[in-house]
Amino acid sequence: MERTEKLCALSAPLLAWYDKNKRDLPWRLDNSPYRVWVSEIMLQQTRVEAAKEHYIRFLRELPTVSALAACPEDKLLKLWEGLGYYSRAKNMQKAAREIVSRGGFPDTAEELEKLPGVGKYTAGAIASISFGKPSPAVDGNVVRVLSRILGDAEPQEILRGRYFAELVPAYPQGRCGDFTQSLMELGALICLPASPKCLLCPVCGICETKSDALPEKKEKPARKETDMTVFVFKNEGGIWLKKRESGVLSGLAEFYNTEEKLSAAQAERFLCGAGLQNVTLKRAGTHKHVFTHLVWHMTAYIAETDEDVAALPAFSSLRFYAKKEAEESVSIPSAFRWGLKYI
Repeated sequence: MERTEKLCALSAPLLAWYDKNKRDLPWRLDNSPYRVWVSEIMLQQTRVEAAKEHYIRFLRELPTVSALAACPEDKLLKLWEGLGYYSRAKNMQKAAREIVSRGGFPDTAEELEKLPGVGKYTAGAIASISFGKPSPAVDGNVVRVLSRILGDAEPQEILRGRYFAELVPAYPQGRCGDFTQSLMELGALICLPASPKCLLCPVCGICETKSDALPEKKEKPARKETDMTVFVFKNEGGIWLKKRESGVLSGLAEFYNTEEKLSAAQAERFLCGAGLQNVTLKRAGTHKHVFTHLVWHMTAYIAETDEDVAALPAFSSLRFYAKKEAEESVSIPSAFRWGLKYI
């Protein structure tokens, strides 16, 4: 069976399997482009189960693209809290403003891909699911599925580009969105990265691999590791936080920190040198936060004081927040949320 013929043979058994086995997911209740788009952006680097509640809460607060476009950034980042990769939320708002200014969503993958933060995969997902276009959405799951079915051993980056073109003829008229989702669902439920459930696969009969031998595993580069000392400044009323100005987590709240590991004695000298005269310093242990390409090793101290910390030049970027305000209104990423338990 030729490649094109094999790909075209996928739709009938896959769709029959999908109709019986698809998961009940909140974003499948409404295939409007705004809702599909929100779900696809949330699901990047986030597990389905973790995304469900965030999706429901996000749409309750921002039910339309116009609401997203007009949302204050602080509120948007708070709504995104727990999903990580906050640049995704910022790009969504940029794209929402473009969509509003043009009067609605573009309906082709080519035009959707021009929006900020919308890549080829997301554009294909929206175009096929919301607009019924034969526009493939090829992510890592789909590459895994197709590489095994077709027996392709080339690097995943090469295969991904190839599959975007090769899949187009396989799309069945009238069910383009379901075909896109059936491929995703097969990768999520059956064609797993390790120990695929080949005996349950609806297209096992035409699969070249029937194992986890493909795609070839690519060794991940080592993460950069950084030491950091974090000071949780507090008093009886609340805590001091600052907005991170650049780099990872830019624009989000953080505790004061410095990129070096300080002993308790060094930390005391640092605070004294910065002008704090009346402070009680307590060690708060160590905390580790892992990003995709970076690891923070944090040595933490609780610095309790009645002084106005932000009045000192060294800490002028800090702002005082009452405990309730910090917990409910400020977007504190998980890298620093551990500090709230000390206030």
